[in-house]
Amino acid sequence: MATTTKKDYYEILGVKKSASAEEIRKAFRKLARKYHPDVNPGDKSAEEKFKSLSEANDVLSDPKKRKIYDQLGFYSDNIDPATADAYARAGGGTSGGGFQGAAGFPGGSTGQAGGQGVPFDFSGFDFSDLMDNAGQSRRSGGGGGFRDIFSGIFGGGRGAAAAETGPEPGSDLEYQVNVPFWTAIRGGVMRLNITRQDVCSNCHGQGYIEAPGKCSECNGTGQVTQTGGRMKFNVQCPSCQGTGKNISTCPSCHGEGTVSRTEPLEVRIKAGTRDGQRIRLAGKGNAGSHGGAAGDLYVIIRIDPHPVFRRDGDDIYLTVPVSATEAALGAKIEVPTIDGRALLKIPPGTQSGQKLRLREKGVPSATREGVRGDEIVEINVTVPMPRDERTKELLKELAKLNPEDPREELWKRV
Repeated sequence: MATTTKKDYYEILGVKKSASAEEIRKAFRKLARKYHPDVNPGDKSAEEKFKSLSEANDVLSDPKKRKIYDQLGFYSDNIDPATADAYARAGGGTSGGGFQGAAGFPGGSTGQAGGQGVPFDFSGFDFSDLMDNAGQSRRSGGGGGFRDIFSGIFGGGRGAAAAETGPEPGSDLEYQVNVPFWTAIRGGVMRLNITRQDVCSNCHGQGYIEAPGKCSECNGTGQVTQTGGRMKFNVQCPSCQGTGKNISTCPSCHGEGTVSRTEPLEVRIKAGTRDGQRIRLAGKGNAGSHGGAAGDLYVIIRIDPHPVFRRDGDDIYLTVPVSATEAALGAKIEVPTIDGRALLKIPPGTQSGQKLRLREKGVPSATREGVRGDEIVEINVTVPMPRDERTKELLKELAKLNPEDPREELWKRV
C-alpha cells in the first residue's frame, strides 16, 4: 500500500499556526494563482504544488477539520472531533500490553480507534521504549507519562492526507437596480441580466472528472498509509478522494465545481417599493461548490428622481407657485398628485414657504395594506411685475392701505 509523506499545511500555505481564517484564505488565493495548472501548462511540479495547496486549504479553512488537524497532526473524515479530542488528552497506565485511559485506543497491537474505522498498525512496535520513557518521566517529576509520548507522536508533525472536499455553500450576491419613479409607485417587473457562479455542467459540480484506470498514488485502494513515528494509520487517499479511480481536475471549472454565467432574471417590484429597499431572491446567488446549496440574491432598489415630485418614505413633496392675490385673499387651486389633479384650498394670508397637506394623496404603502402617505405642498408666492402705470398706482395705493413694516420683527431680534 502506498505511503504519504508528512506534510505541514501551515508551512505549505506560508502562514503561522495562529493565522486567522482570512489570512489562510488570502494566502491560498495568492499561491493558487501562481501554481494553477492553467498558468503552468505541462509543469508537473506546479501541478503537484497546486494539489498540495488545495489539500492544505481544504483542511485549514474548515474550523472543525483544522481543530482535528491541530490535535492529531493529520486529518481524516473517519475521525470525529470527539475522538480527536480524546486522543489529544490521552494518558494513563498500561495493562496487558494495551493502552488504558486513552479513549478510543485499541487494547492490543491492532484495532479500531474509537469505532471510527481508522486502522492502527502496531506490528513491530516496541513498547518497552515507551514504558521506560514513561517511567523516567514520572521519576523526574514530569508526570506526563503516555500523555507526553502520544503528544510527541501525534502532535510533532503536520498531517498527511487531505479529506474529500465537502460541499460548500455559495455566496450571496447584491445587485443595485435603478427603478423608474412610476414603477416604484405603481409596481411592475424589472428584467435584469445577472452574472453569477453556476454549477459546472462538465463535472456536474464535483470539480473533477474521471478517466480510465486506477489512482496512481493508492493503486486503486482508495487509502494510503500515514506514519506517525513508528505507528501507521490508513487514511483516505488525497489524490482520488477515496474513490480509487483516476480522477483529474475539471478543465472547465478548474476544480471549483462552478463557472461564471450570465442569465436573464425577472424581479417583481411591489407597488410602493422604497428607495434603498432590499428584495431577497432565495437560491439565486452563487452556486455552491461540490454539491453545496446556492446563496441568495439581494436586489437593492434605487429609485430614479422625478422632475416635479420628490418622495420621502410614502409621502410626496412638491412646490406650487401661487400669485400674491391668491395668497392674500385665499383661493382654491388645482395641484398635481400621483393620481392626477386635485383641489387645494389656499387660506387667506398664506405666506411663501408655507406647507399645506393633502391627506392620503401620497404613495400606497408596500408593507401596510390600505395605508397611503400624504402629499405635502409647499407654497411659493410669486410677485407680479407692474407692466403699466395703472398697475403701479394700484400697488402704491395698496402699500398706503397696509403700512406695516415686514422687517419690524427682524430688527427687534438684531
